Amino acid sequence: MSGGTYIALLRAINVGGTKKLLMAELRAMFEAAGCTDVRTYIQSGNVVFRAEPALAERIPELIEAEIAAAKGFQVPVVTRTAAELSAIVSGNPFLAVGADPAQLHVGFLVEAPSAARIAELEPDRSPRDAFEVRGREVYLHFPNGTARSKLTVDYFDRVLGTTITIRNWRTVGKLHSMAENSHESQP
Repeated sequence: MSGGTYIALLRAINVGGTKKLLMAELRAMFEAAGCTDVRTYIQSGNVVFRAEPALAERIPELIEAEIAAAKGFQVPVVTRTAAELSAIVSGNPFLAVGADPAQLHVGFLVEAPSAARIAELEPDRSPRDAFEVRGREVYLHFPNGTARSKLTVDYFDRVLGTTITIRNWRTVGKLHSMAENSHESQP
């Protein structure tokens, strides 16, 4: 199959004992949808796959519907191309100023928020934590960890008017490596 390499990020599966989904089941769903070279990373819904662009564009709705039918719960699915993920990795503004990579996360948005919505975000909502919205990503710096941060998924969903799923920098790097190592990774 020709086509490109894509990354799918599912929100809130296998977290806290809810919304359980085995990665083997998830891989099978992607394969049944027509994707090839399907690989997962850890148990939280990170998938690297190959597909034709038209299919890749439909993957979020196809996988969301399949999970709802098979498991009975809703799970948002966000996708990026391998090239987009490369740009995300090279464009982290917090790395450019020397932040510890262990304190970094990226929020992946389903769609880019409007400038008006971005302006509604409160820069001082969570003291010491920082964020920067760039297109469909929210770069996050949590120097005190994520446990007490007020920069939550619910906060970003509500204020930006879209859906976000967040990954730590280590996971972003691993997915980038997996996508780069996929043969012919450029869509």
